[in-house]
Amino acid sequence: MRRRPLLLLFLSSGVAVAAALVLAAAPAPYPIQATPMTGGEGTVEQFDHNAYSLPQANLSMTRRLDFSVGNSFFRNPWVEAPASTDARDGLGPLFNTNSCQGCHIKDGRGHPPAADDKPISLFLRLAVPADPEQDAEILRTHGFKPAPVYGSQLQTAALPAGRPEADLVIEWDSQTETLADGAQVELRKPVYRIENPNYGPLPEDLLVSPRVAPQMIGMGLLEAIPLDDLRALADPDDTDNDGISGKLNQVWDLESQQTVPGRFGWKAAEPNVHQQSMGAFAGDMGLTSTIKPATDCTPEQSCDHFTSGGNPEVSDKVANFITFYAKSLAVPARRNLDTAPVQQGAELFNETGCAGCHTPRHQTGTAADRPDLSNQTIWPYTDLLLHDMGPALADGRGEFLANGNEWRTPPLWGIGLAQVVNPQSGFLHDGRARTLEEAVLWHGGEAGPAAERYRQMPAEERSALLDFLNSL
Repeated sequence: MRRRPLLLLFLSSGVAVAAALVLAAAPAPYPIQATPMTGGEGTVEQFDHNAYSLPQANLSMTRRLDFSVGNSFFRNPWVEAPASTDARDGLGPLFNTNSCQGCHIKDGRGHPPAADDKPISLFLRLAVPADPEQDAEILRTHGFKPAPVYGSQLQTAALPAGRPEADLVIEWDSQTETLADGAQVELRKPVYRIENPNYGPLPEDLLVSPRVAPQMIGMGLLEAIPLDDLRALADPDDTDNDGISGKLNQVWDLESQQTVPGRFGWKAAEPNVHQQSMGAFAGDMGLTSTIKPATDCTPEQSCDHFTSGGNPEVSDKVANFITFYAKSLAVPARRNLDTAPVQQGAELFNETGCAGCHTPRHQTGTAADRPDLSNQTIWPYTDLLLHDMGPALADGRGEFLANGNEWRTPPLWGIGLAQVVNPQSGFLHDGRARTLEEAVLWHGGEAGPAAERYRQMPAEERSALLDFLNSL
C-alpha cells in the first residue's frame, strides 16, 4: 500500500477552511527525480516539434526499420476502397479522421476545435444507461451499453456517398478563479451539442464523454510496468484514510477472452497497446482488424453497402507494425533539472499531494523481445489507476469499473513540451485547460485538497510548481 504525505487541509461542505491549511512539515516519502533520463536508457534529447516522434534511443538498428514502417502507416492517410493503395484502403464509411496522426498530432496531444472548425482530435464517446442484470453480458465485454443506432462513438465524417452521424458543436462557459493572494485565472468549461443527426433522433437518455487524443510517448514502457506494482499502489477502499482511493480497472481482453486489469485510455479501459490501437482503428477510422472485426457502424446505418478494404482491413502484419511503433516512441529528457525553481517545484509537487496519484518513479519488468523496454527505471508520474476527480470533470458515463467521476491518472512525462509539439494542445481529458495552471485548478474529488493547497500558495511557489511541471 502506498504511503502519502499528510494533507493538512480540511473541507467543510466543499469549502476550504484556509486556516487549517499548512504546508507539510515532514519530508514527503516520494522520490525526487535527479536524472534527466525520464524514459530510462531509451530517453532522447529532442525538444522541438519532433520531441514526441523519435524511437527509443536504445532500439536496435533492425527494429528501427520496423519503427519506420509503423510510422508510415501511422502518419499517412487511409483511403476509400477499392484503391491502388490496397494496404491503406477501407476507410469508413463513418469515421472521425483518416489517419492516426490526424488525432495524435506529431504523436502528441489533440485539441478541441477552434470556432467553426470540424472536430478531428476530439470526439464524443456515447452510451445509454444500462440495467446491471439485463445488460450484464455487454457490460462484461464492452464496459458500457452503446447508444441505439449511433453506437459507442459519434462519427462526424463520412465517405462522399455516405452521411456523417451528426455535427458536434462546442460552446464555452467562462468562470474566474480567485486565488488566495488575489490572483485571478480564467477557466473555461465546454458545453457540447449534437446537431443535425442523420440517422434518426438521438436517445433522450444519451450519455456523452468527450475525449481528446493523448500523447503517445512511453506507451511500451508503461505496458512493461509489472502488474503487481500497480496492485500495490491501489487502495480502492482508502484503508489508509488519506482521501485517495485509486483502483485498477478490470476490462475485457479480446485476445485472451477474459477480464484483466486495464491501463490505457482515459478511463483505463484497454489492457494493452495493441488493443488500444485496434480500437482506435475501428472507432476513429472505421477500419476492421483481427481482434476488432466490426467497426462502430450499426445495422441501421447500412455500412455494408460500401466496399470493404479486405477482411480484415488492417492486416495482422500492418497491425503489428503499428503496435510496435506505438510502443517504441521515446520519452524526451528532463530540462532545467538543476535550477532552483524546478527543484523547489519538485518538493512542492510532493508536499502538496500531487505525487499521491502521479507516482513519480517505476521500474519496468522484462518485456518479451524488447530489451529496450526491459528493466528500466522510468519517471512517468502516474499510477495508471482510476481516481474520482469530482463533479466538475465528470462525464457521467461509466466504463467497466470506472464510474462517471473517475479517470485514469495521465502520465506527466513530456508534458512541458506538449504545446511545443502542438501549439493548440489542450490539457485534461477534453482539452479544456489551455495551461497547466488551469488543469491544476480543475482538479476535484480525490485531488481537490491538492488543488486547494495550490490556490493557497504564494505566487512564487505556484510559479515554482509550474516550472517543475514544464521541466518534465
